Amino acid sequence: MDSASIKSDEEILALSVDSPTFFSVLVDRYQQAFLRRAERIVGEREEAEDIVQGTFTKIYVNAARFKSVPGASFKSWAYKILHNTAFTSYQGLRKKGNATVTLETEIYEILPDASSEIFHRKRELSDYIASVISRMPSSLGRMLKLYFLEDKSHKEIAEMEHTSVGAIKTRIHRAKKEFKKIETLLAW
Repeated sequence: MDSASIKSDEEILALSVDSPTFFSVLVDRYQQAFLRRAERIVGEREEAEDIVQGTFTKIYVNAARFKSVPGASFKSWAYKILHNTAFTSYQGLRKKGNATVTLETEIYEILPDASSEIFHRKRELSDYIASVISRMPSSLGRMLKLYFLEDKSHKEIAEMEHTSVGAIKTRIHRAKKEFKKIETLLAW
């Protein structure tokens, strides 16, 4: 497994699907950083350790579904899972009255606020859409990529595809159905 240390995170994750021992390379690479980040969010070492363990479990369980696409690397995907797991835990602690930590500035920057909420949601949505599109048949994925990620209008896409606006609307409708089907399979 010495050669594994020079492989990318995405390559290691793919190898771990068939050979779970490779997953330990990712754990070694990210465990301490994940632990620091989780502890900053929840303020408790023991809870942070549980969060990191839960994060790695979710990453491993969903490893076969991950596909690297531009703008959605393993690292960003893994940190998104960590943040979601940590924030869910933090909210649970807060409801129980156990969360007394003041979140650091870095964490506040991650959380959406009134001025940047739209930007963060749009970026998060774009990453998610790119991830699902990568799992779709290329002809359908192309329609959604042009429409949602590249922000092209029906008319612009029709001109690019040398077809009518109605045909593009139909293709996008079919692509959305396929997107929902894949999204349902990916739900976790």
